Amino acid sequence: MTLAGIILCFAYILGLLITTIPGGGYLLLGLGIVAALLARQRFAIPPAIVRSLRLPESWQLRWNPKVCIAAGLVGLLASLYFQVRTPQPATNDVSKLISSSSVNSEQIVTVQGKVIGSPRLTRSGRSQFWMKATQVSQVIVPAQVANSNQAVSGNLYVTLPLLQGTGLRSGQAIAVTGKLYEPKPAQNPGEFDFRAYLAQEGGFAGLSGRQISLTPGTPIAQWGWWAIRQKIIQTQVRWLGSPEGPLVSSMVLGSRAVDLPYDIKDQFAKIGLAHALAASGFQTSLILGLVLVLTRRFPARMQIISGTGALAIFVGLAGLQPAVLRAALMGFAALVALGTQRKIKPLGSLLVAATFLLLWNPLWIWDLGFQLSLLATLGLLVTVPPVIKRLDWLPPAIATLIAVPIAAYLWTLPLQLYVFGLVSPYSIVVNFLTTPLISIISIGGVVSALAALVWPLAGSAIAWLLYYPTHGLIAIVDFFSRLPGNSIAVGTISTLQLAVLYGLICLAWLQTWWQRRWWAAGLIAVGLIVLPVWYSYTTLFRATVLATSGEPILVVQDQSRVGLVNSGNEAIASLTVLPFLQKQGINQIDWAVATDTQHNHQGWSQIVDQLPIKAFYTSAASKVRAGDRPPAIASDQKAVVFPSLAAQRHYQLLASGQTIQIGSTAVQPVSTDLAVWAFKLYDQPWIWLSHLKSSEQNALVESGQLAPAQVLWWTGEPLTNSLLKAIKPQIAIASATSIDPDTLAQLRRNKIEVYWTGRDGALQWQPNQGLTRTLESTENEVPLL
Repeated sequence: MTLAGIILCFAYILGLLITTIPGGGYLLLGLGIVAALLARQRFAIPPAIVRSLRLPESWQLRWNPKVCIAAGLVGLLASLYFQVRTPQPATNDVSKLISSSSVNSEQIVTVQGKVIGSPRLTRSGRSQFWMKATQVSQVIVPAQVANSNQAVSGNLYVTLPLLQGTGLRSGQAIAVTGKLYEPKPAQNPGEFDFRAYLAQEGGFAGLSGRQISLTPGTPIAQWGWWAIRQKIIQTQVRWLGSPEGPLVSSMVLGSRAVDLPYDIKDQFAKIGLAHALAASGFQTSLILGLVLVLTRRFPARMQIISGTGALAIFVGLAGLQPAVLRAALMGFAALVALGTQRKIKPLGSLLVAATFLLLWNPLWIWDLGFQLSLLATLGLLVTVPPVIKRLDWLPPAIATLIAVPIAAYLWTLPLQLYVFGLVSPYSIVVNFLTTPLISIISIGGVVSALAALVWPLAGSAIAWLLYYPTHGLIAIVDFFSRLPGNSIAVGTISTLQLAVLYGLICLAWLQTWWQRRWWAAGLIAVGLIVLPVWYSYTTLFRATVLATSGEPILVVQDQSRVGLVNSGNEAIASLTVLPFLQKQGINQIDWAVATDTQHNHQGWSQIVDQLPIKAFYTSAASKVRAGDRPPAIASDQKAVVFPSLAAQRHYQLLASGQTIQIGSTAVQPVSTDLAVWAFKLYDQPWIWLSHLKSSEQNALVESGQLAPAQVLWWTGEPLTNSLLKAIKPQIAIASATSIDPDTLAQLRRNKIEVYWTGRDGALQWQPNQGLTRTLESTENEVPLL
């Protein structure tokens, strides 16, 4: 590969990456023109690149004006190509049937189409698959029933009860009845953007299915990749059982092709072993190695054909995932080099494979699995050799076992911090300990899969031999996932921090001066991550009302002290609250408050399983469901033990009017009978109102317990005029999908700024910035408090 080709490939990839910047393609073209004007300048190619690409050591590069301008044009065309390939809904897309009048109501449809891919299991225990919609035979909107037979197009994200979705196959013609809905964007800071995910897959609507029926008269495919995959999985699970059987299958076919239990997935990800469950280069190397061993007596042409066939089968079984295709392309390049007796250039092969795949589907540039696969492979190519050289005092096998996880961890850590905000301290140690087991299980799993296709009984017998290595791997993962500090939240880093970190890694790779002083680059990198976290811990004050369905939730970050008001149910706690705290770099909750008269113990249990809670407060009138705790009251009549939580937590019962001061935050139950609470956040009074009837609101006003508050936080239900006059809020925040229309009109007549999480997403307040929202809306921004 010529140097001009390398530059053009980099320009294309950079053109795709810069699409996040408006007009970024034109910026690259401008840089290309500027570089062309400096064409007379010479510079030496870094020695690391010279060695990796096997270039002449005396090479010096002169800027070529034509190459510079071509690179700028390629970058511009790449950004335009990305926009062209970005999916857009067609005029008859099924998402067009979502009427604006039914956004907050039931819209039941019956959609006909074909299944795309194999159904998967969701965290909520439902079956999920993609459906190619072709026809809508019935639409039912509240107060209106419209029978139709309308032709539609587009991909539909479908979920069904597990039993309804069992046995579905790719290409099968079905009709699904359920609720059609519009996917929501990220409503909380750092939350998974479900709408963007579906759009990237070419889908713009979802269907929560209730009933499914097979379309009569359509042929059912009896064979396909799904059948081979299913046969392998069934063979390996037969004698291994669960979770050992699905784990072996995942390490052969990848976790995307196997319904591995989510608790196992989470444990592997928590300690930095998620790559062991992803089909990628490791499985490709094993397959090619096995094929070459079996065909070593055959001519090179036969080896190439056999290896290519094996790679094609592997891709078909694992699915057309970008990481799998990248590994397969690099494996094919190695086969061609073997057949032609030429030396392969690993970096060039990696660059060509990435460029080819991104030409095929430029949207893969934002696929996290693809990004991590590229970075890990790059790290193995350029960082493993120097690390092994520094570990030359160890036996080569042990040095390699240490160098491989260090290199992969180093190159993927900045991206993991950017996306997840987590550090796995035990990752390198765990990878060192588990690599032999992973190798044994992967090799045995591949042999078992091949045997399953010929003689299933033999495949099950071979898989059974892997029980103890697999069980040992699960035990090691479980042990480290239970250790204190198995994952440390440092908060997500910014794009600028990400770019600087990778700049430091590249300097340590390419520049001799930095190679000798790699420790200095490491110190700068650590400082770049730690200093912003330390600064926020000493200066930050922020209150965040999370967008949740059901129980309202408030997170207060007061320098190093963190408070949590309510937890939500089990799903909200695990899928919304904990990810938010993680991405904020929160590893401990200093104080927690349950405002409701019925504690949501499942949600709190999820929280305390992950984060310690120092102090827990609730009102003295709060009641707990029978069986959740014994009536054990300490001598001070305040400390109560809740065995329903993962660990016994000390908490305090507060009476009406009793105030707890924690840093810059004050907490006070106004009325324990009605679950009304007052908060003072950085000298700004807030008041929380639970579900109150009009009579209860009037009684509360007459009692004289209410004090004026700058922010009224409530459930979006009707409010009386007397209550508003007593509180006199400037801003009203509703933790609800909608607000009572009469109350909304009344608030606006009183010139009170109104916001609700269903429209605005999460709402964050800071003393110097006022109130900001996650989602855009047409309302005016809230003035500074």
